[in-house]
Amino acid sequence: MNTAATPPAVLRPGTSADRPSGPGDTRARWHPVTVAEVRPLTPDAVAVTLEAPAALREVFARRPGRHVVVRHRRPDGELRRTYSLCPPPDDPAALRLVIKRGSPDGFGALAARLVPGDRLDLSSPTGHFALPDRPGAHHVLIAGGSGITPLAALAADALRRDPACRVSLVHSVPTAAYALLSDELAALKDAFLDRFTVQYVLTRDEGTAGGGTFRGRIDADVLSRLLTVLDARPSADTTFALCGPPGLIDTVRRFLDGWGAEPALVRWELFTSDTAPAVPAPATPAPGTAAPPPAAGTSHVTALLDGHRRHTTVGPRDGVILDALLRGHPDVPYACREGVCGSCRAKVLSGRVRADRQHALDDRDRAAGYTLVCRARPETPEVVLDFDA
Repeated sequence: MNTAATPPAVLRPGTSADRPSGPGDTRARWHPVTVAEVRPLTPDAVAVTLEAPAALREVFARRPGRHVVVRHRRPDGELRRTYSLCPPPDDPAALRLVIKRGSPDGFGALAARLVPGDRLDLSSPTGHFALPDRPGAHHVLIAGGSGITPLAALAADALRRDPACRVSLVHSVPTAAYALLSDELAALKDAFLDRFTVQYVLTRDEGTAGGGTFRGRIDADVLSRLLTVLDARPSADTTFALCGPPGLIDTVRRFLDGWGAEPALVRWELFTSDTAPAVPAPATPAPGTAAPPPAAGTSHVTALLDGHRRHTTVGPRDGVILDALLRGHPDVPYACREGVCGSCRAKVLSGRVRADRQHALDDRDRAAGYTLVCRARPETPEVVLDFDA
């Protein structure tokens, strides 16, 4: 996931051991938590409230905009997916996730059968998605689909912390029935009647929405009308936070750039699609075992992670660097495998790689030598990567 205009929020879902870590660890480890409640939200989503052991409460201390990686193991391999922490407005300390039941990546089936008492593995929270620090500002939040989950938490937090601020939240959904957290947002509106506005944009509405609801996909025309209705103006007192699929984020960012919004006051975060494949669980080599010398036409990749070196070879018929590393090193961090979440970001210290669709990196990251190993392939016989950079 990407946060701008600050450096990207890099999720490092600590996969280097199955033991939980203490609250002082900087790299996440897997933490077992218990499902306390599963509540239906819409026809295709549930809210899952989790209970962490007392020893982990500091690890999961709430800060709006952070994420966790959920690990789901099944016979054909392992799935991981990033979810924003999304507490209800009346309980900001709750550890809660919103999971789509219709996703075809394995998590949809998981959400459909979760019951209280089930156990899940979560990474430590991470990420830097936050509203710009502007007391008294007008915060305009634009969400697409599940992108509402971090923005709802950010809205509630801003309204409580800053009595002088104003928050306008735009949520694009297919129909009103699929508007996640609408009841909670309505209650938040009642609590902050003069400072909080919610505006829905229905992409497939059949005329059942109330007056004033926008219809159609978010484009330049819809954005222009929305900002007029919300009384938003390009100034140092107007900030933006965007969360949704890459197409929506690109559209809104291009519009705001031409509209005159200050780039430093526009933050965004991407979420992944529901198509991440299962990854076969790799065998774990003996400690300290290095890969054999590369054969002709292959690249030798060295990865620095947690201060240790991991070695692998990538042949011309192999996939991306992440696949090669996972064959012998299951502690290498990853989540979405689509270049969106940023979990597998590493700096290229030597050699060259090529990569496509690195949504979680911006021009500054690429100029600084960062890549996402879930999208990268080596172009030189030797490549050294640093996950700790």
